[in-house]
Amino acid sequence: MKFEAFPGIRQLIHWIINNESTIVQGVFNLIGAVFLLCAGVFIARIASAGFKRLLLSRQVDKTVTQFCSALLRYAMLAFAVVAALGRLGVETSSIIAVIGAAGLAVGLALQGSLSNFAAGVLLVTLRPIRAGEYASVGAVAGTIEEVHIFSTTLRTSDNKMVVVPNGKIIASEITNFSRQPHRRVDITLGVAYTTSIEHLKSVIKTVITLDPRILHDKGQVIRLNEFAPSSLNFVVRVWTENKNYWDVYYDLMENIKNALDANQIAMPYPQMDIHLNDLRQTANAKEVTHS
Repeated sequence: MKFEAFPGIRQLIHWIINNESTIVQGVFNLIGAVFLLCAGVFIARIASAGFKRLLLSRQVDKTVTQFCSALLRYAMLAFAVVAALGRLGVETSSIIAVIGAAGLAVGLALQGSLSNFAAGVLLVTLRPIRAGEYASVGAVAGTIEEVHIFSTTLRTSDNKMVVVPNGKIIASEITNFSRQPHRRVDITLGVAYTTSIEHLKSVIKTVITLDPRILHDKGQVIRLNEFAPSSLNFVVRVWTENKNYWDVYYDLMENIKNALDANQIAMPYPQMDIHLNDLRQTANAKEVTHS
């Protein structure tokens, strides 16, 4: 076939013949780029699914699991795209620099949210608090309702819902009152200085013995703790199951007070003596002194 009537086609064929090696190399690069991209998508999907199963097997929160698996998948996809572009001969250093700058800008803009997210990951991984437990988190105390990825919801004893950012929880002290099965009840009481120590101990021991919710095998403490200005201060310490703590505390307080009244043991309170002098008598006394 003659191509004299089509000079453009003749030039194209001539260019292909002269640049055959370059074209072949370009086709191989394109095939390699497509292979890298497809392999990256496949590996990212497999790795993300495997990482998700691993987190779920370790009982990590579902929200954190989904977020981390998606983050791993997109990171591997971005790496595959950059590798494919590099295979095609595109200068990837500038692309990596742009991605790094964009990541830095997003990180600075979401600094608070990212810190809360990192704290949420630690909370659901280490589990210092769990849903249903009563805990003190910084200045807030209440029952843990939910531990989210960015914040934690608590319900206070007066039925208020409080949402605390996870960053503040990790940065402050966490006191978990529900984690241990047993809890100690501490009571301080003051009695008159004329009270017999042995008699007082006997009365309180009787009250403690009559309460079946108290764990007697863990021992008890009834000791003089302080010589206060107007009273002898004793400490009473017993153990009970965590679920019975407040009932035992309030019942023990009431029963000890009733037992002290029944045994005529006084519980003094601060008193102040005020002495009033007649001003006229004071004035007459001064006149006699001066005369």
